[in-house]
Amino acid sequence: MKLSGLNRAFFSNSGTEAWEGALKIARAVASSKGLKKRTKFLALENSFHGRTMGSVATTYTEKYRKPFAPVMPGVTFVKFDDVEDLKAKFDDDVCAVCIETIQGEGGIHPVSREFLKTARELTKKSGALLLLDEIQCGLGRTGKMFAYQYYGLKPDVVTLAKPLAAGLPLGAILVTEDVAAAIHPGMHGTTFGGGPLSCAVALEVLKVIEDEKILDHVKEVGGYFLDLLQQLDARHGCIVDVRGVGLMVGLELDSAELAKTVQKAMLEKKIIINRTHEKVLRFLPPFVVTKKQVETVVQALDQILSSCASSADAAPANERSPRQRLPKATTSGAK
Repeated sequence: MKLSGLNRAFFSNSGTEAWEGALKIARAVASSKGLKKRTKFLALENSFHGRTMGSVATTYTEKYRKPFAPVMPGVTFVKFDDVEDLKAKFDDDVCAVCIETIQGEGGIHPVSREFLKTARELTKKSGALLLLDEIQCGLGRTGKMFAYQYYGLKPDVVTLAKPLAAGLPLGAILVTEDVAAAIHPGMHGTTFGGGPLSCAVALEVLKVIEDEKILDHVKEVGGYFLDLLQQLDARHGCIVDVRGVGLMVGLELDSAELAKTVQKAMLEKKIIINRTHEKVLRFLPPFVVTKKQVETVVQALDQILSSCASSADAAPANERSPRQRLPKATTSGAK
């Protein structure tokens, strides 16, 4: 309650289990109100919520769903950050709106203040739930304990996992008191979730975040990282956008081929990065990363992108891949 503003917690082993539980809770809340037909979920395009059946069903990218089709029915996808599409698709059959406060697998896209506010207003008015997936962006990754705290609102349900127990298996579902009232003992359970070792480590993680002022460090180093990447952007025409919040940062390039090349070249320099949404380089460094380490990463990127540009210029004209720089999106951040 002190950290999140939410009242109750249920512990699982992983993020996808937590999200699966959140979907069950949304259906249970509707059922407890006698709204048996209220079973529909609205999720966002480019979303990723996990790999169990309900989580896959609310995940947009086809490659995650297609091998397991037909997945759980009753999910409608809304265009990312499109307020009018959200309003058009929201109706009395919706039991929950499912949102990653910052899309991770979808390419590091913070949802806009207007979109999240609209989702909160629609769900409050109808009695549906607002489910926020903060498995990747929560627990300090953005410089606040929860990314939704940048928006000045409180969700009904939040799911957590990745940093919670410093690598040990632990996920969590946080809910309001009203939501918790719809769940009674025996409705949902787990054999190993919330084990004593994982929970003890999680308590220590939260203590270290507070005692060592990790959130301030994340904000400072994350801001510095974004500044350096924006300077890099000014020097390389292949960079489409730089966006993120805290130490959750994405650098979008103008082709998947280039992103693959850069990722491989960075690994050869012993720098591990991730490529997501085909052409976005995703940076999720440890919360204790230093400014000097960030400088090393950006210098390596600068060298690799310069080398790639030189190679492209040296290629015969008929072998070059034409690259057209896209109009730049506003550098994103939930401010």
